[in-house]
Amino acid sequence: MTKLETINAEDLQNRTYEPTPFLVDELIPEDLHILAGAPKIGKSWLALWLCLCISQGQPLWNFATTQGEVLYLSLEDSFQRIQTRLFDLTEDAPPTLHFAIMADTLKHGLEQQIEQFLMEHSTTKLVVIDTLQRVRGTGSDSNLYANDYQDIGLLKKLADKQHIAIFLIHHLRKLHDDDPMNMISGSTGLSGAADSTFVLQKSSRLANIASLHCTGRDIPDRTLKLEFGEEDHVWKLLEDSKTRSGASRISTLQIENLLSELLQKEPEISVPAKVLLEKIDPVGSEGWTPNSFSHQIRKSVDTLRKNGILVSFRKSNGERLICLKRVDGADFPTVEKIDPIDPAGVPNARNTPCRRCVRLSAPTASVCAEAVQKPTLHRRAGNAEKCGYNTPTQRREAPPRREKSSRSGGASIAFG
Repeated sequence: MTKLETINAEDLQNRTYEPTPFLVDELIPEDLHILAGAPKIGKSWLALWLCLCISQGQPLWNFATTQGEVLYLSLEDSFQRIQTRLFDLTEDAPPTLHFAIMADTLKHGLEQQIEQFLMEHSTTKLVVIDTLQRVRGTGSDSNLYANDYQDIGLLKKLADKQHIAIFLIHHLRKLHDDDPMNMISGSTGLSGAADSTFVLQKSSRLANIASLHCTGRDIPDRTLKLEFGEEDHVWKLLEDSKTRSGASRISTLQIENLLSELLQKEPEISVPAKVLLEKIDPVGSEGWTPNSFSHQIRKSVDTLRKNGILVSFRKSNGERLICLKRVDGADFPTVEKIDPIDPAGVPNARNTPCRRCVRLSAPTASVCAEAVQKPTLHRRAGNAEKCGYNTPTQRREAPPRREKSSRSGGASIAFG
């Protein structure tokens, strides 16, 4: 008998873990996922567009992505059909998106084939298997749940070991159910072993409007209302239930910018979540709670570190403190490149493209949509002339930074 290894609640809260990396913010972490839908509903179009977004580092709807190589096992198509779909979606497909139309099955070589690909392409972030049934062998019907759970468990183990996301394309059963998750073909062992499940549903086969129901261990439950473009074959986001519900979400980008502004005045801070929230939102206009604010900071630790903000947590006199410190490359050599949010005080800041323009590879506002849509962000970056916020017809100095007391609602922090 092996003794149970336990940890008490207090020690567990004091332990620091790296947050789960996300390929698509708030939607797709490095885990195992299932995308299910009726045949010919548009699952493969959605999966292919997801692959293009990840391989190019482009946003998926309103969600930021982490760029990386992608392997798409399109096991029900030919290369000719894939080529046609690629041309329907883009004229400039990246070399970081790879396809295969044949693969071994689970427990008979598939895991080794994927691992071999990952050895040769070390920056791979996503593997899509279209469809799941194509890589499953013939199992016994005597224990369907056990077979489903075991097969998905093998792929989950691979995703966890290699720190990637694996996306499985699957079908729905014909029998209707009020809960879309119960319509996934097979037993509940499939959705039980997966980390996240996405179900794409239409009200009728000829409809262009569909609902993408999302649920998972590391993502909030939400329903995305989508419309399929007949011309460009892209699923467009019409509505997000999380936004519609009026929930006051705290995005990682908001956290970055708010803490960066605060650390301009106080380079090092150690305070409880409640006090930190009062410093950032003194009138409580955002409706955030100390718990939700602290939780989002914990989820953003890795991103904040990459942008020059160190975060740690400790207890003092019975209170749990959030410790923040602004650093640069010299102070924090483990970070290859610190990308400050606000280059205030940096010499010739106006001659340096702001980080949003750099991210979009846009030297001027004429090709940088965010300079037009979100001028506040560019103005805060101190690079208004370079990124085009002050166009020739709008020659004026960028307005001074507003005091915290002048914030109202989300207007003063419209960064994402």
